[in-house]
Amino acid sequence: NVLRDEGPINPVGDKEIIETELQLKDLESVDKKLQRSEKLSKTDPKAKIEAEILQKCKAHLEQGKNIVTLGLSKEEKVAIADLFLLTDKPVLYVANVDEASMHTGNKYSEALKEAVKNEGNEVIVMTNAVEAQIAEFEDADDKAMFMEEYKMTEPALDRLIHSTYKLLNLSTYFTAGVQEVRAWTIHKGWKAPQAASVIHTDFEKGFIKAEVIGYNDFITLGSEAACREQGKLRIEGKDYLVADGDVMHFRFNV
Repeated sequence: NVLRDEGPINPVGDKEIIETELQLKDLESVDKKLQRSEKLSKTDPKAKIEAEILQKCKAHLEQGKNIVTLGLSKEEKVAIADLFLLTDKPVLYVANVDEASMHTGNKYSEALKEAVKNEGNEVIVMTNAVEAQIAEFEDADDKAMFMEEYKMTEPALDRLIHSTYKLLNLSTYFTAGVQEVRAWTIHKGWKAPQAASVIHTDFEKGFIKAEVIGYNDFITLGSEAACREQGKLRIEGKDYLVADGDVMHFRFNV
């Protein structure tokens, strides 16, 4: 029942309108830098190479295509890194459907999925009105009962967060102390010292070792003490690749 200036409900049309706007903005950014690079290219060989890459980006955008589909190499991307182009970013589409379609989707969300299937992006189907009601519950039992009525195992907001982390190649580790438990966001593939740096740069500089408990072990056994007793606490060094959900305690010396 959402009114649109463009006419009937058409999420694929909405997607294309937004993409066009983003492409035009990127085209503006590329054009400005291209003009500077072309002036410098007469005396600077590096600027000449940069101008060629920017020219390639300009032509691609003028064809109504996103930069992410251009397939630039890591070296070529250096030329546009400072522009932070909007169409070079991963995209998450959220389809807001009616209650009857919250688990199955509908013809509109299916059309959207079909339109983006070759983009490598994700589509989340959710009912915003239901999510708004879930967010208002303060009592966990009331929330669980409400979700049970809608046959939900988790809020769609949780799926939205998981999908976002996946698209951005992020993961989480935890620190648990007497005063507080904290979650820290890192990039997948980071080693222990890098992961420690998000708490404080001194942790990375003076890294000695990390005490690590796997998330599932911690949940199953219920406490750090129990994990120690069961031999589930590991001592890891500088080359340890932090796993999603690890519970960690860092030893460092500055």
